[in-house]
Amino acid sequence: MFCDDRRLSLMYWDELKMTFAGLKLFRRAGTLAFAGVTALLLAGCNQFADIPKHMRPLSSNTKLLMEKKGMDEKSPILVRIFKQESELEVWKKQKQTGKYALLKTYEICKWSGELGPKFREGDRQAPEGFYTINPAQMNPNSSYHLSFNLGYPNAYDRAHGRTGSHLMVHGACSSRGCYSMDDDQIQDIYSLGRLAFQGGQRAFQVQAYPFRMTPANLAANRKSPHFEFWKMLKEGNDHFLVTGQSPKIDVCSKQYVFNAVPESGEKFNPTAECPEMSIAEPIRLAVQERQIRDESKTQQLIARLEARENGKGPLNSLFGATAVAASTPAPQSTPSSYVVASEPDEPAGPAPLPEAKPQPEGGVATAYSLEREGDSDGFISGLMKRIW
Repeated sequence: MFCDDRRLSLMYWDELKMTFAGLKLFRRAGTLAFAGVTALLLAGCNQFADIPKHMRPLSSNTKLLMEKKGMDEKSPILVRIFKQESELEVWKKQKQTGKYALLKTYEICKWSGELGPKFREGDRQAPEGFYTINPAQMNPNSSYHLSFNLGYPNAYDRAHGRTGSHLMVHGACSSRGCYSMDDDQIQDIYSLGRLAFQGGQRAFQVQAYPFRMTPANLAANRKSPHFEFWKMLKEGNDHFLVTGQSPKIDVCSKQYVFNAVPESGEKFNPTAECPEMSIAEPIRLAVQERQIRDESKTQQLIARLEARENGKGPLNSLFGATAVAASTPAPQSTPSSYVVASEPDEPAGPAPLPEAKPQPEGGVATAYSLEREGDSDGFISGLMKRIW
């Protein structure tokens, strides 16, 4: 009996050893499988590691977006920059319409200075204005991953004696007068530019604005020393929005002129008086309509802002300035010279003007975005978008 029990125990022990051996084999096989999957994943992540960064293809997300919007990889591009909103937009021509449409909006990682143009070397201001980028301005060997030179100073800047150099849009999220993106973003933007050049575009335009050119933003910043300059930039913005095409940019009398043709055939001189010039009538009428409408809104908003600042708003009339001031929460301080205001999605009715906030000393007034830029098309502007 004892021997039988011992024999039985030994049988169980042999089976147990076989089970342990099997577990070891299984564990080893699992480890090898895990290592293989990891290697495949790493290979996927580094699939472009052997391709020079300036030659890498677009991200799959951007390719899908272009397909959805009816755009070709090598169609022309246009870039729009908005400082206050910290946004960089890439627009691309659609195959069906031949007009520019918004492809993608990228968040600007950093930009330096304040709202307003760049004046001189070393002021660490990011430029504002209209700039032209050709293939020679693309830098595949940038210390900031990839970059392209804005071409500052342009003809307008030089006419005003402004100085500076090497103002870029680049990666690495670090800025001393440039517009800085993160590396993945500049990789995408650079690739879009490279492909557009391959498709035959000789140069693409960069429109750099202090903020979106809405009546509300202009009204809120009416006291800025740059106000007239910004109104001029808005005219270029209007030409782009009503035509869906990159506006022709020239400079005369130290001012930007848009889509203008000298009637005498002479060339524009940035520092000389503007010659007699004309603009195609459909464009002129559409831009004029937009300007009249927006100027009317701007003046209405300015009147409301000034009435509020002077204690003559509707609430002051009913309850008195002291009561209104006592019931208004104290504004929160901000570390910068501007405030990015929120923009309502779908206002139920006429949007009430927000309470005015104090302007930081030496800074720029708060800009309130009370409307979406694309919601203010008039009859001619709407017609232009359909037929131009």
